[in-house]
Amino acid sequence: MSSLRIGYGVDVHRLGEGFRLVVGGVEIPSTFGAIGHSDADVLLHAICDALLGAANLRDIGFHFSDTDSQYKGIDSTILLSRVVGLINKKGFSVVNIDCTVILEKPKVNPHVPKMQKIIADLLKVTPEEISIKASTHEKVDSFGESKAIKAYASCLLDKK
Repeated sequence: MSSLRIGYGVDVHRLGEGFRLVVGGVEIPSTFGAIGHSDADVLLHAICDALLGAANLRDIGFHFSDTDSQYKGIDSTILLSRVVGLINKKGFSVVNIDCTVILEKPKVNPHVPKMQKIIADLLKVTPEEISIKASTHEKVDSFGESKAIKAYASCLLDKK
């Protein structure tokens, strides 16, 4: 018997001068980047929350607190890898992921294939199962004014 579970995640980070912009495990050249306790990879954080939610394992902050010094500056691919271990321990595997990144500039689309490969390798699926879309906020609000970055992620898990 198979048990399918849907998960949903969202993450937001402020943007600031002098920080790295890491999205989906890829450092995107930019004069500004995301501000956070870890590397502030908004896309991987949203995926972590989607996976954790689908497996009923709470959220990323529960497992990797932003007040814990061991996670200061940590590469979010490590966090996603640990989340995969947690869902696998409960008997779940990833069927697919669908994501959207909201960022006015720089453009995300040229980096999507590399992001898909990185995420697919971590989730033990093919890049075909990783959908990443990019959108702007049409210069409206903090996202459109390049003051913040947001990502949404949904996932489908299967438990055999």
